[in-house]
Amino acid sequence: MIKVKGLTKRFGELTAISNVTFEVAKGEVVGFLGPNGAGKTTTMRILTGYLPPTAGSASVGGFDLGVDPRSAKRVTGYLPESPPLYPEMRVHEYLSYVAALHDVPRGERRERVARALASCGLEKVSERVVRTLSKGYRQRVGLAQAIVHDPPVLILDEPTAGLDPIQIAEIRELIRRLAAEEGRTVILSTHILAEVDAICQRVLLIAYGELRLDARIDALRAQGSLEQVFVREVQAATEKVAAAKPAAEVRA
Repeated sequence: MIKVKGLTKRFGELTAISNVTFEVAKGEVVGFLGPNGAGKTTTMRILTGYLPPTAGSASVGGFDLGVDPRSAKRVTGYLPESPPLYPEMRVHEYLSYVAALHDVPRGERRERVARALASCGLEKVSERVVRTLSKGYRQRVGLAQAIVHDPPVLILDEPTAGLDPIQIAEIRELIRRLAAEEGRTVILSTHILAEVDAICQRVLLIAYGELRLDARIDALRAQGSLEQVFVREVQAATEKVAAAKPAAEVRA
């Protein structure tokens, strides 16, 4: 469902990601893991059509983002780190508006909105104004807007950032259900190891813009804890970057 080949993005002299290649199969739940600033958000913005790559290619649902980005966006639901909400709208009004933006036919919008509300546990607050909701419920609304057009692919950037432990558990369970019961392909970025262990089947680990690891969770557990694997790979990436710098720059 997602294919990435040789993806590179530069901002002037800064290389945010370099030659990243991976695939995500239909129905997989994949964790995109890495320290802050590793390149996770940049990769996701390219996959959702918000940023063009400097080099390489990416396709979602069989649609090449460089050739047919509109079709790729139609099959993708995206939750950025800060949910794109309109605080003055009621929940159901906002979801109906998002459905219209995604070209959901007018005759189907009421049903799609009702389904998204039910899937995300928002039926009791559908008449509430978004700004009156708790952060956990606003995150649920963010997930609802990502699925209201019934996309087969979900791309979630730090979906539990800033939530309390109870809210984190609720959102994780919701993501698991969206994937397991509705058969969606999910890729979610995080730097929280427990998040990946709780939700994902497979891990992609990125550090300093390079893909360092692509493995299934059960295979990683056989090597030790996820924390040990994470630390080992990030340290190896740090040493590689340091070795590539001039000695004077490293000493500084």
